Parts: sequence; structure tokens; C-alpha cells
Amino acid sequence: MLSRFLPLRNRFDLAALLLGAALPYGFAPLSWYPLAIIIPATLFWLWQDLTPRQAFRSGLLFGIGMFGVGVWWVFVAIHDFGDTSAALSTLLTAVFVGVLALIPALQASLSAYCRTYLLHNRWQLWLIYLWIFPVNWVLFEWLRGWLFTGFPWLNLGYSQIDSPLAGYAPLLGVYGVSLLTVFSAGLLVLPFIIKNSFRWFAPLLLLLLWLGGFGLTRTEWTQPIDDPLAVAIVQGNQDQLTKWNSDKIRAQMQAYADLSEPYWDKVDLIIWPENALTILYPVDVPEDFKKLLHDRTRQNQTDLILGVPYGDYQTYHSSLLVLGEREGVYHKRHLVPFGEYVPLQSVLRGLIGFFDLPMSGFSPGARQQPLLVAAGQPMAPSICYEDAFGEELIDFLPQATLLVNGSNNAWYGHSWAAFQHLQIARMRAVETGRMLMRATTNGISAVVDHHGKILAHSPQFASDVITADVQPREGATPYVLVGNWPILILFILSLIAMLLLRRGTHAEFDLADLHA
Repeated sequence: MLSRFLPLRNRFDLAALLLGAALPYGFAPLSWYPLAIIIPATLFWLWQDLTPRQAFRSGLLFGIGMFGVGVWWVFVAIHDFGDTSAALSTLLTAVFVGVLALIPALQASLSAYCRTYLLHNRWQLWLIYLWIFPVNWVLFEWLRGWLFTGFPWLNLGYSQIDSPLAGYAPLLGVYGVSLLTVFSAGLLVLPFIIKNSFRWFAPLLLLLLWLGGFGLTRTEWTQPIDDPLAVAIVQGNQDQLTKWNSDKIRAQMQAYADLSEPYWDKVDLIIWPENALTILYPVDVPEDFKKLLHDRTRQNQTDLILGVPYGDYQTYHSSLLVLGEREGVYHKRHLVPFGEYVPLQSVLRGLIGFFDLPMSGFSPGARQQPLLVAAGQPMAPSICYEDAFGEELIDFLPQATLLVNGSNNAWYGHSWAAFQHLQIARMRAVETGRMLMRATTNGISAVVDHHGKILAHSPQFASDVITADVQPREGATPYVLVGNWPILILFILSLIAMLLLRRGTHAEFDLADLHA
């Protein structure tokens, strides 16, 4: 019936679009992680006979579906909090999704090219589904995490944080988990493609891969050190629309102080989120409020980590500040374009409200900064979006014994963004073998153990204080020691192999022409 009304090409196009739209359901908050294997496997089956041009079109539609559903919340930041009209916000969001969709389009086209022009032997199906497709997929994930300062959202590896494949994260990082996820998809589809007796080898290899991951999830790569710390994480639930309102700043500051008051003599460390204070420290913070915080930390021997704009009127940073026995400050290194700084600001400032957000002129901190030391423990700090870049966080390891993150997810309203962000943060705990303390303005604040399990978390859109004991840990996972280099070396070797295959293919054609 469908074929009467929809040409074959359009049915494949529709399937690619729907597969892309379904993939975000494999991520938080639903976390149906088998989808992240089933959907790429189905996509590979669709792409098996496409030309590079056809694959580009199919990959583009897949990307539009994937990012259109998975990161539509960018609209909320632009429209609801960026003072931009609904029509223009929709257009900007569509452009953003369209640019991101080019990544899977190029990935699909390159895979089709390799299949069509490089592989001409009986092993080609194995090579296509277990090498070409997986490596190209992850190569373009890595490029997306690097180009234009990077946007590594919806990398397949994050969907597997609760699956056995997460056991490989301390070895290979999230890109390695992505690679094994797509490799699993290739193993899943192969029995439906090949017809010889080797087809049953694929399910066996898939089973062994997942059993290996299950075993690795129980491996202890790091060891406890010192006594656990009692921690209180304060979530003030500040309204994003009024957070920068000068008439309400003092009340918001006092709200954090009041929420913290019962815990000063009960815990070793109190943590406030990113920009809990929305005035410059130290120049604009009232002296009486600074004295209150210093007095509380000294009297109770309890340290405080708080997020605050730090600097003067010419140069200021988004920072985490430690008050207590050993004071210190960390300046955010990886800023968010348009939210925290405006590229080409001499041209773009004033065009639309989104380009004139409060405090959108932050300066980045230096790449090399000392660790934060709080409650006697060296900590690896990150602020909001920075925890999406595991290769940057390991700059502080293995010296750091804990991870601390301050975030503000209020920009994205009642969307999936906060759940996706927490899922990303959990992967950092697994990669590094460290517990994570995460404070957010309106949720989801959490304490995560070194295996990525959430030990305590706050509700969204509520004032809350969560308490937990966190165990400092020492040692280094393989990922901490080598970062993404194994995956990057795999990319380089694959490129060399493709060039050699192409050269060999041309030689075969030349030889055939000679005999003719």
C-alpha cells in the first residue's frame, strides 16, 4: 500500500528521518540504550546499496531527525531567556540543527564511498560493517566535539552509561564506548546481510564483547584514600529570568546563605552552583556578605565552593571559588559561544536579544591552572558545559582525588537537557575512576560514585540541599593516562589503510586495462 503513494527513494528517506528522531530516546531521560545499537544497525542495512550522493541525503535526514528531537531545547534558551521572537528563535534553532546534521551526512557519504570504491573482495562485508561504518561514525563524532569549539552532545557512548559497554570507558573513554556501540550494531546487522556459515560468528563475537564489558564494570581501577568527606550540595532554584535582576540579587544571595546555614557544623564541604552569586567577586559583593561566608568557614572548619563571576569590570571569568582554610579559584576554560562570549561581537552585538545576554563577555581561563583544594582534597573542577569534554578534565588527573562541577541548566526549561547533561557528567566519573559532586542552580544536582551510579540527587525546579559522604580516590585509569590517543591513532591507521586500498584498487584496474 505504501509503495503506491511513496516512491522507494522517499520511503528510505522517511525511514532515515524517523530513525534519527527515535535515537534520542536511547539517551536520558528515557535511557532505552538498546536503541543506540538497533537504530545504527537498521541504518547500516538501509545504506548498504546507496551511492555516496544518496548516502549524504539519507545521513542528512537522519541528522535532522536526531538533532531536531535531541537538542530542540536550544530554542528554549534563545526564545524564553534570550529575548528573541519565536519566529527568529525557530529559524536559529533550525540552522543549528541543519549544521549539526551535516556531520552524519558526511559520515554516511564517506562510508558509502569506501564501500563502493575501496573494497572488492569476499571479506568486504565484514570490513564495511565492523570497520568502515564504526570508524567513520566515531571519527565524525570526534570532529563534532572539536569543530567550532565542539558540541559532543548525543555521542552514542553516553547512551551506554547503564549498559555493560560502560565497562570499557575507563580504558577508551566515551569515544571508545561509541566505537564499540557502533561495532555492536555492525555485528547485529551482519547475519541479515551475509549468507555463508560465518554469519553466526557475529552474534558470538557480540556476546563476548558484552560479557567483557560486564566484567570490566566490576574492575576497580582506582583505590580509596583518606577518610570520606561529608558534603552538602545547595540548589537555590534561582529563576533564570530574574537571576541577573539587580533588585533581586541580594535576596538570591541570602537564599543560598539560608539554605546552607543548618549544615555548616555538620559537613566538611558545602558546594554552591555555577554563578550562584551573579555579581562580580570581589569588587561588587557586599563586605558584610563576604564576612558572613568567611566567618562561617573559619568557625566551623567547613570549606565552601561557590560559583561566581570573578574579576573586574574589564576582565572577568566564570569561576569556582574556594573559601576556607586554603582559598583558591578556578576560571572556566571552555566557554559556550553566544551564552558566555559572542564571536565577532563587534558585528553581532545588538542584532538580536540573544547576542546581548547578561554576562556574555566572559574571558576564558588559562589552559593550565592549579587544582582546587577543598576540605583537604585536590579536586578536578569543571563548570557547566566543560564536563562534556573528558579530554580536558583529565588535565587535572591523576593528582585530583574528586571531581566537582557547578552548572546552570535553567537555560533549558522543562526539556531533556538537564537529564542529558547529568548522563554526560556520569561518564566523566567512570572514565576517571573518581566520585563526582555536581551542584546546579535548579537541578539536577547529584553525587555520583566512581562507577557512574547516582548516589543522591535533587528534584528539578525546587530549592534543595542534598548530603552525602564522598570517598576520595587515587590512581589512574588507562583513559586518564592516554586520553583519546588510542582512538585518534585508530583514525590515522584507518586513513592509511584506506589510501592503500584505494591505490591497490587502481592498480587492479590498470592491470585489467593492460591485459585488455
